[in-house]
Amino acid sequence: MTTATTRHSDRRISPVFLGIVAVTAVTGWATWTGFAEQPGVAVFLFVTAAWIVSLCLHEYAHARTALHSGDISIGAKGYLTLNPLKYTHALLSIVLPVIFVMMGGIGLPGGAVWIERNRIQGRWKHSLISAAGPLTNVLFAVVCTAPFWLDALDGVPADFQFALAFLALLQVTAALLNFLPVPGLDGYGMIEPWLSHNIRRQVEPLAPFGLLLVIAILWIPAVNGVFFDVIDALLRSLNIDDFQTYCGQNLYRFWTDTNEFCSVSP
Repeated sequence: MTTATTRHSDRRISPVFLGIVAVTAVTGWATWTGFAEQPGVAVFLFVTAAWIVSLCLHEYAHARTALHSGDISIGAKGYLTLNPLKYTHALLSIVLPVIFVMMGGIGLPGGAVWIERNRIQGRWKHSLISAAGPLTNVLFAVVCTAPFWLDALDGVPADFQFALAFLALLQVTAALLNFLPVPGLDGYGMIEPWLSHNIRRQVEPLAPFGLLLVIAILWIPAVNGVFFDVIDALLRSLNIDDFQTYCGQNLYRFWTDTNEFCSVSP
């Protein structure tokens, strides 16, 4: 078994990530207490910061699993520090997903960590590395939705409930999209080791365009409607209704015409 050897500095949590966590905590408190003069601004900062935290954890899960599967180069690349600036494509992994959240309230998956797959032996290890990221989104979704399906919302301010509901929607969409067996996404990475060499060779040129293809397909109104019907059904099964996610997105996009019905902070 390959020993994962990394320096302590390679595993030290980045101040950049700690700063993002601090923003999440402070703006979460502001959303809870109604401290902010405009609740939408607090919700926007809280959800955005929490979303970036989840993106960092998603990529960390890929990297950590790869490290223990045999790719001991992961530490030197800075992936274990949770610093988003160390990612191979920071634009795709952080900036683009945040822009899509701002535009349409969808948790867009991104690709970031470069794994040296030739160091890893065994198809199950390769599949697990790909699965680790979206499974992190699933875990994040469980945490966000727990107060709803545990009926533990007594005393939780409505604005904070709305923010959690919208954040949960992002995590569920990110997990669902990542699990799609489309080249370039984690879902395909899970099944790729089990495909024949000829199939993998034929599909490989499509990988850089897989995410763009998914985005283009989601622009089709009929497909978009079916996709969000599935998301809404999943959220309803977790005791989150359309009103809560709608108000969460409405508060998040504070720069648009705010629906006063959703703004309940004093």
